[in-house]
Amino acid sequence: MPLRTPLYDSHLAAGARMVDFSGWEMPINYGSQIKEHHAVRRDAGMFDVSHMCALDLVGADATRWLRRLLANDVAKLTTPGKALYSCMLNEAGGVIDDLIVYFFTTEHFRIVVNAGTATKDIAWMRQQLAGFNAELTQRRDGDGALAMIAVQGPNARERFWTAFPTARAATVMLGIFQAADWDGWLVARTGYTGEDGFEITLPAADAAQVWQKLLEAGIKPCGLGARDTLRLEAGMNLYGQDMDEGISPYEAGLKWTVDLKDAARDFIGKSALATRRLDAQFVGLLLLDRGVLRAHQKVITPQGNGEITSGSFSPTLNQSIALARLPVGVAIGSEVEVEIRDKRLKARVVKPSFVRNGKPV
Repeated sequence: MPLRTPLYDSHLAAGARMVDFSGWEMPINYGSQIKEHHAVRRDAGMFDVSHMCALDLVGADATRWLRRLLANDVAKLTTPGKALYSCMLNEAGGVIDDLIVYFFTTEHFRIVVNAGTATKDIAWMRQQLAGFNAELTQRRDGDGALAMIAVQGPNARERFWTAFPTARAATVMLGIFQAADWDGWLVARTGYTGEDGFEITLPAADAAQVWQKLLEAGIKPCGLGARDTLRLEAGMNLYGQDMDEGISPYEAGLKWTVDLKDAARDFIGKSALATRRLDAQFVGLLLLDRGVLRAHQKVITPQGNGEITSGSFSPTLNQSIALARLPVGVAIGSEVEVEIRDKRLKARVVKPSFVRNGKPV
C-alpha cells in the first residue's frame, strides 16, 4: 500500500496524475508538466514535499555528533534558523544521503532527509548516536507529524505573503538558506529549483487549508515531473541517480560541501576521501544534435567513456541537457559524443548549472 501525504485529497481535487515515488503516491503533474515548469521559472509554483522526512535532534552532544556524522561542518552555523547542505557518508566515503540541517541552538537542530532513504538514514543515524547525549525524533508520523510545501519562483515570496500577509515581517529579511519560525511554522528560504522562494514546514493537520490559500493567491500546483526538469536545469543532484553509496561527494560535483578547514575534526568517511582515487568528474552536457539525453546513456570522449546520470529536455533552454560523470581530463567547453539508439550525437561539456533565477547560465 503506497504511503500518502496529508495533501493527497488536495492533489486529486486538482486533477493530479498520481504515481508511485519511493513508496509514496505523489502527483507527477496536474495536466501539463511544461506549463508547471514555466510557472516556476516565470511566476510561482508549489510542490508537496511532505514525503521528505524531518527529524529533530536535541541534546547536549547534538553539535558534536553532527560534526562527526556529516562531511560539512555544522560548527559554522551560529545564527538561529541558518541552514546547511551536506552529504552523510559511509566509512568508504560514499554518499548515504544528501540532506539539509537547520540550526536553532547548539543543542537543537532540524534535519531533513530524502523520502526514499529515510528508513536507511534513520537506522544509520541511530547507530552512530551510541555514546552521544542526544535524541533523534522523526516528525513524519504520529501526533507531531509535519507537512512540507515548497513555494518557488520569481513571484513566490510575494504570492506567499498575499496568502499570509502577517508572515511578511518575520520572513522578509531572511537570507538564502535561512529560516524563521512564524506562528509555529518553519519558513525557510531554500528550494530545489534554482529559483527563489520558501519551503514551509507546518503541522500536517493544517496542510490542506494552507494549500488552498496558496492556490487562491495564484500559485500553481506542480508535480514531480516539473520538479525534476527544474532541478536538472539548476544542476542539482538527485539521490539514487547522480550519487549513491558507491559515489563520493567529489565524484558527484559536491566537493564544496566537504569541509576540511578544521584538521582536528574527524567525520565519518574523511580518511577514505583522503586516499580515494578520483577517476571521474561531474559535468553538464548540452546536446548539439536533435534528440533527448537520458540517464545511463554512454558518453564517448578522447579520455575514455563516461555515463549520463540524469538527462531530459530543458523547457527553459528548449534544448536537451544532462548531468554526467566523465573521465578526469575532459575539458569544459569541449565536444563529446553520446550514444542514443545506436547513433552518436554531439554534445558540449559545460559546468553543471544551466539555469538560475529564470535565466540561462
